Amino acid sequence: MQKSFKALNIKCDGCANTIKKALTDEFGEIDVDLTQEPRVVTLEIKDKEAELVFRKKMRSLGYPMEDEDLGILTKGGLKAKSFVSCAIGKMSEDK
Repeated sequence: MQKSFKALNIKCDGCANTIKKALTDEFGEIDVDLTQEPRVVTLEIKDKEAELVFRKKMRSLGYPMEDEDLGILTKGGLKAKSFVSCAIGKMSEDK
């Protein structure tokens, strides 16, 4: 089933590229809508377990979901991690 998630810290095509490269093998085609704020990530989610895996992987890249209850320190750490993921995605775009 197609499902959409509102994700934080996604700023540009570099971020979207990182997300797609990290998750496409496991989840198939992924759409990142950069026209909305917060950004919307849409993909095929088979069940609740797959959703939990997706959320965990997005958070590991620095892109938590809007509905997650995060503390100030966690938010700051994830924002910093998202800058690194974004830079990696931008470098991958050029190749």
